Amino acid sequence: MTGRYRVAMTRTPGWAQGWTIARAAMAALTVAAIVAQLVKSVGTSIELGRDVATTVANFFSFFTILSNAAAAVVLLWAAVWFWTRGRRADVEPAGLAVALASVSTYMIITGIVYNTLLRGIELPQGSEPVWWSNEVLHLVGPLFLLADVLFAPLRRALSWRSLWTIVAFPIVWVVYTMVRGPLVINPVSGDPFWYPYPFMNPNNPGGWPSVILYVVGIAIAIIAVGSFVVWWGRRTADRAVVASVPQTADTL
Repeated sequence: MTGRYRVAMTRTPGWAQGWTIARAAMAALTVAAIVAQLVKSVGTSIELGRDVATTVANFFSFFTILSNAAAAVVLLWAAVWFWTRGRRADVEPAGLAVALASVSTYMIITGIVYNTLLRGIELPQGSEPVWWSNEVLHLVGPLFLLADVLFAPLRRALSWRSLWTIVAFPIVWVVYTMVRGPLVINPVSGDPFWYPYPFMNPNNPGGWPSVILYVVGIAIAIIAVGSFVVWWGRRTADRAVVASVPQTADTL
């Protein structure tokens, strides 16, 4: 599939309608996956007499859960916008474009980190993972958002300054995680600390140098993925403009 043919295909009304339906379906599946795992975690917490409030707070402290929840909201936003205003639009609104670029970056990073560093490792979520929910949140969702970057219709070219917006949330999340970690008693083990991922726990072998190394490495990955998302959107938008310009005898 050539670049020009792919751009032309993604700008057809049928493709836009179909992709919007896929976005809404992915949002619904993601919400179902989050709810299924939350219900399982809370149920286990109640059954074993653990603190439910801490369990819920911990659950929504995972980057995976936050990125998936944000992705579901933004995908639904994109679907509602298309069905109410977007059918006659040439590109998506700037705010929606930045939001899509952000959640796409977070979800792609979620897929990369989980499947390279965490798959097969028991995480401190308080219960056994719901297998289908786990795959939706860590594999299906990231793959869909990657496809959304590559093939979604009506994408807007973003300025490179939008990278600052994309990286803002991960920075805030890291600060929140490291400040909150030593203030929470682990409801499963009773340890006087709780971190969502083992590589962020300075009490593990390697201590703070290991944590800092992982955080820097993931930060570089986020900047790289975010840059790719912005670059691809700019490239696609440029090709769309070229494809929409009628060719004359001078350009043939």
